[in-house]
Amino acid sequence: MNDIVELTTGPVRGRVFEDFSLFQGIPYAAPPTGELRWRAPQPVQPWTEVRDATKPGNPCPQTASAFANIQSSDEDCLYLDVTAPRTAGTKPVMVWLHGGGGTNGSGSAFDASRLAVDEDVVVVTPNFRLGILGYFAFPGLEDGGCFGLQDQQAVLRWVRDNIAAFGGDPNNVTLFGESYGAFNIGAHLVAPGSAGLFHRAIIQSGFALMRPPANTFMPGQPGLSSMWMPLPELEHVGLQLADQLGWVLPKKGDLLQQLREVEVDELLQMSSVFTRPAFGGQVLPQAPDEALRNGQFHDVPVLLGSNRDEARLFVGLFYEAAGQPVTTERLAHLLEQAFGENAAAVAAEYSADSFDFASLEWAQILTDRAWALSTWELAEALSGRSETFVYEFADRGAPHILPFPPGFPAGAYHSAELLYQFDLGEPADLGEAQRKLARTMNSYWANFARTGDPNGEGLPEWAPFASGDPHVQQLAPERIERTDFAADHRLEFWREL
Repeated sequence: MNDIVELTTGPVRGRVFEDFSLFQGIPYAAPPTGELRWRAPQPVQPWTEVRDATKPGNPCPQTASAFANIQSSDEDCLYLDVTAPRTAGTKPVMVWLHGGGGTNGSGSAFDASRLAVDEDVVVVTPNFRLGILGYFAFPGLEDGGCFGLQDQQAVLRWVRDNIAAFGGDPNNVTLFGESYGAFNIGAHLVAPGSAGLFHRAIIQSGFALMRPPANTFMPGQPGLSSMWMPLPELEHVGLQLADQLGWVLPKKGDLLQQLREVEVDELLQMSSVFTRPAFGGQVLPQAPDEALRNGQFHDVPVLLGSNRDEARLFVGLFYEAAGQPVTTERLAHLLEQAFGENAAAVAAEYSADSFDFASLEWAQILTDRAWALSTWELAEALSGRSETFVYEFADRGAPHILPFPPGFPAGAYHSAELLYQFDLGEPADLGEAQRKLARTMNSYWANFARTGDPNGEGLPEWAPFASGDPHVQQLAPERIERTDFAADHRLEFWREL
């Protein structure tokens, strides 16, 4: 591939390496600034001169967090990167939606060269609006609560129109993502505007069907019956907040215009309030969790799974490292807040296990109830209509890429698998067996992107998910085999409860 590629909007120059080409900072939509704040993404203004595509675009506005040390106040952020192997032939396309809780992250943080080169796939890593700029709603604001989802749809349309120039097949696009990105894929599986824009989906630690008990992600977080919000409810939250903070004054005229003039840094202070997409509008006409459970989703093959110790990330960072340790006494209080009259039954169910710390018991309960149960329910819902493959990432010796407190056994924590798929800026301290696991995982993922089936020559067999069968594919060093996921996570207990 040459370093200059002609797009529908104009030519771009990227960087050419020995095995791959990298094009960064390609605009896929107009800057959502000024009058375009809180509007659907608009077309890019074409250009004629060769545009530099050797540096990442701006991350979307965000403040730094414990899990993403990125800060930005620049709303001009709708850019994507393309990593393409320098081999002949048309290749599958994999579009990555990053995680970060809905308020943090950027596509350029994920170096996809290893995946692209080893597996001969084209990888697209975009930015999209986050938090209050991506999911804000207000009475009279069209498409409220869904701007980030619309950005992702614009990325997929860009891929459809341009990816052939990079050797990618626009008719073989896999949407894959982790955590909040995987959660968004749950929306794309039911969104009318996403139909036909992708052909397979990979959902890593997504939570489209999660009903998190109180304090699941951090102390003080209320329990939720759904991760999705009705549009009128989110509009009310936006109206109430804007009024309380003085962002709008009725006597000054157009309220939406006033909101579009609020400084970004001021908006970002409330960004975490707006991470739950809204349904009831044109982007998401119905609640995605209800649509998924009812079989009303786009029929594409799906690969999905979760990590063995998901909740240790949240307990480690937001309880232990934050100076709010889970003591035996506090555990009883947390159980009561989370499960009410069922608290004693939960305590009894887990008392037979030996936990070195009360924090590990709390993390196991949350992993099973919030993450494993919702993963299982999603697999059950999807497999009734679509070919579905389910995994559990189970390397309890995974390197720490986050600031866990000393001595805290993070295990196979939420996001631990990312080091095995991407290079994240610092060399991952993977052992030989872990590097082999990384190669196997990327082969599974790429095979699935090629054909809708992760199996391939030289790989341990991976059976499709079958409703009623408690087994899934466990992914761990020297141990890639079927495991009884339902028993490991006490799913019968939780479903009966």
